Amino acid sequence: MRVLVLHGPNLNLFGRREPHIYGKMTLGEINAKLTALAGELGIELVTLQSNHEGALIDCLQEHIDSADGAILNPGGLTQHGVSLHDCIKAMPFPVIEVHLSNLATREEWRHRSIISPAVKGTVQGLGWRSYTAALRALAEIVREAKG
Repeated sequence: MRVLVLHGPNLNLFGRREPHIYGKMTLGEINAKLTALAGELGIELVTLQSNHEGALIDCLQEHIDSADGAILNPGGLTQHGVSLHDCIKAMPFPVIEVHLSNLATREEWRHRSIISPAVKGTVQGLGWRSYTAALRALAEIVREAKG
């Protein structure tokens, strides 16, 4: 099973950017936790962080025939990533949206995600655990679909 893990704009600053909201764990540490869990679950991970919407779209399209699913933290594209939304809808595999914080408890403009209607589900508000919870759920969803 191959799973894409896509991290959007500014997420390379995890651990430094507003640690009272996002925690002190770095993106490298989150990826290491995901890699360890993926090993336990028999999953190959492909990870990418980009500050550019097009790079995230390119990665999804590049793996359209080779990935079984994706985990996406769209970061600042959550409210405005129309092209990313459209790309997700074209994917033949499930995508799970993740956020470290609970968007409903943040500023009003963060409450609505343009990405959420295009994905299988959303995991948020669990800090770095949002990623590991999403990976576990995605593994079950893909395995059930394959029968």
